[in-house]
Amino acid sequence: MTISVPYRYRVLALLCSLTTLTYLDRICISLVGVKIKAELGLSNEQFGWVLGSFALAYALFEIPSGILGDRIGPRAVFIRIVLWWSLFTALTGAVTGLVTLMAARFLFGIGESGTYPNCIIVISRWFPKNETGRSLTWVGIGSQIGSAIAPLIVIPIAAWYGWRMSFYVNATIGLIWVLICFVWFRNFPSEMRNISPEERELIETNRRFSSNEHHIHWKLILRNRNLWALMLMYFCCQWANYFFVAWMAVYLQEGRHFSENEMKAVTFTLFIVGIAGFFAGGFVADWLVKRKNLRFARRFVGMSGLGMCGLMIFLAAFVSENNVAAFCLIAANAFFSFGVMVSYAVCTDIGRNNAGTVTGAMNFFGQMGAFFLAIIFGKIADVTHNFNYPLFVVAFVMITGCLLWLGIDPEKQLVSPGAQHSSSSEANSELSG
Repeated sequence: MTISVPYRYRVLALLCSLTTLTYLDRICISLVGVKIKAELGLSNEQFGWVLGSFALAYALFEIPSGILGDRIGPRAVFIRIVLWWSLFTALTGAVTGLVTLMAARFLFGIGESGTYPNCIIVISRWFPKNETGRSLTWVGIGSQIGSAIAPLIVIPIAAWYGWRMSFYVNATIGLIWVLICFVWFRNFPSEMRNISPEERELIETNRRFSSNEHHIHWKLILRNRNLWALMLMYFCCQWANYFFVAWMAVYLQEGRHFSENEMKAVTFTLFIVGIAGFFAGGFVADWLVKRKNLRFARRFVGMSGLGMCGLMIFLAAFVSENNVAAFCLIAANAFFSFGVMVSYAVCTDIGRNNAGTVTGAMNFFGQMGAFFLAIIFGKIADVTHNFNYPLFVVAFVMITGCLLWLGIDPEKQLVSPGAQHSSSSEANSELSG
């Protein structure tokens, strides 16, 4: 007997593979960071500017990429994103010094911007409302899969063939993904060949996307307090994420004096446990929506995730025992993973047809947070000659982000002229996390 996998789940697998690739590429420079610093003679502050150049470019082009996806569809934007980032991933392996490395990473950031806003657009078009939570969970899990397998791929390649080869390999993987997306993926279920009429009707009658809604003017976004709270929260949220992805490998090796193999083991474990965090967050969020309401569910998961992440990062900086510190960091990423994807759920809650634009605005602030973390972490480490001091700053920022969730209401939609207001009771009945 043949088991047919619904087309929307095949689309979800494509999205998961995309976020896997983004983090495989993104964490690569962290894993070989000590080698790059040694070969190019970079200080921690200079390496921080290298990491920050990616985050700054990502931030600046996140909103335009989200708007573009809302208007022309995510398929073309995905192809542009992965082709561009594959080129500059490869060119990262050819740099000769600080200036060329910063330029390559800045251009790489331009290429990768828009990935998550366009993933959210796909979910709003391809999935019924009651599957939003589990769909977002798998998009988030992709980031943890990419980060977890990266040490198993990047570190051996760098050891055998040099750190530059790891970037060439990642670029090649990206080109394979582009070919699959070009041949197979389409923007809407109605454009996909071989999808059953029953599945297409199920999606189109129950999804958040509506052909009757219009695009939101920027004045409405800039005047919306709810969205400002969401954006500021995500600014704080990404301090922890970018530490895990960009600075943690260097912190473990130079700050805690872990060997490369010990660093590889901690990094792999941290992101594998993060997968469990994503599953738990999606399950708890859906469960709470059914038993409480949308507002309580979003806030509880978001606040508990960020708050506990901040506490565990504080403990990691405070304790002197390396094994305890590693355990605290692993727990911190588990809590971060538990709480982070409800941020994207809120983008679909309040954005609907403008989910890409709203996600782009939120992620712009998030990547600006990543930019400041990248610069401040290296500067504090150089000035104090201590890698633990910047972790106290990260912990404080995460607690601030936790409190900002009190100002976020997923039941208050951004409504453009001509759009219909959704009732609060309808929002409470939607199962998404």
